[in-house]
Amino acid sequence: MDTPFNFLPHIVQQPNAQHINSFIITIFFLFACLFVATLTYDTLRFGEFEDFPETSEPVWILGKEYNALTEKDEILSDVTSRLWFTYRKNFPPIGGTGPTSDTGWGCMLRCGQMILGEALMCRHLGRDWRWAREQKQREEYISILNAFIDKKDSYYSIHQIAQMGVGEGKPIGQWYGPNTVAQVLKKLAVFDTWSRLVVHVAMDNTVIIEEIKRLCMPWLDLTGEAAGEGEVNGCLEGACALAEEEMALWRPLVLLIPLRLGLSDINEAYIETLKQCFMLPQSLGVIGGKPNSAHYFIGYVGEELIYLDPHTTQPAVEPCEDGQVPDDTYHCQHPPCRMHICELDPSIAAGFFCKTEDDFDDWCMRIRRLSCKKGGLPMFELVDSQPVHMVSVDTLNLTPDFSDSDRLERFFDSEDEEFEILSL
Repeated sequence: MDTPFNFLPHIVQQPNAQHINSFIITIFFLFACLFVATLTYDTLRFGEFEDFPETSEPVWILGKEYNALTEKDEILSDVTSRLWFTYRKNFPPIGGTGPTSDTGWGCMLRCGQMILGEALMCRHLGRDWRWAREQKQREEYISILNAFIDKKDSYYSIHQIAQMGVGEGKPIGQWYGPNTVAQVLKKLAVFDTWSRLVVHVAMDNTVIIEEIKRLCMPWLDLTGEAAGEGEVNGCLEGACALAEEEMALWRPLVLLIPLRLGLSDINEAYIETLKQCFMLPQSLGVIGGKPNSAHYFIGYVGEELIYLDPHTTQPAVEPCEDGQVPDDTYHCQHPPCRMHICELDPSIAAGFFCKTEDDFDDWCMRIRRLSCKKGGLPMFELVDSQPVHMVSVDTLNLTPDFSDSDRLERFFDSEDEEFEILSL
């Protein structure tokens, strides 16, 4: 049987009209196939945004409840006010000679930027702050945005995250999982002396209250006595010299909890608990998505998760000479995307922000109440002190081969290995 290419020699020998027509049709078909095969995620998603549903079910966005029938404008204003970090192109080469775009590999890094950006917004502007187009922005907002600009000297730029990821065993240009990006953000936050965040990554599905209070108040031991000079409580995570009047303050906490909520699909026993996380006032949302396609989940309505999608490639932005940043492209100005909660990949990281110790105590109380509710399986365990059988991840010796980090990453990000899901 002839293939579409078998007639090509005959065209040269006998260029009759039939052969020429067949040749033209075949070439057109091949170009059409090539075009479809090379369509980007951006192209496929363009113009496909659905309006927010008309429903009587409550809409939850990062701890805020809305009525979709009467508060649609408020919902969209809240979503638009979140920082939206997407693929960018034409930024300075990462590492001086590396990629100038993160299209195709940077989606989880951008989701990491979004969840940390939300923490910084809550830290410096408050959860109720709203963005409006073409208005003069507060200085704190400009400082936050500058921390994420795509250049090497921004605290949380794609350059910093990608290069810090090399230390976690991830070459530049390789896709990250939720655990890796959480570990990288934890390391980068140490250098942000303006925000003075404690980014804590809770491992082994366990949040240890004693450990967190030690990190957020490193100048005090657990009996309330001032710590001695040198190493503080044996922990150097983000410790810094502060003025004497600041010694009693709580350092704002960003708590990231990498979780695996099933094998290849999310275990339905966790769904109600996951929804409850979006209802907590301390919620920063969830980073996760589908295999090799990350999203930043900020809420839910009914059985659908609401998320910001980083899979849009936009030109890199340069700050103006006066320090202002053209910020229209850093806010999602169309209705947010939605997906059924059962489509969620089971490998996620949940985030929470506690600006004060009272916020953290309130979060602990709410989590304990949730664990007592019927109808859902707890996603993680909250304990007062470290169980004797556990070794703190903060004390791991992360030598250059990073075997411990690799082991943890395989647990949270592998799609091929088998896992045992334990009921708490």
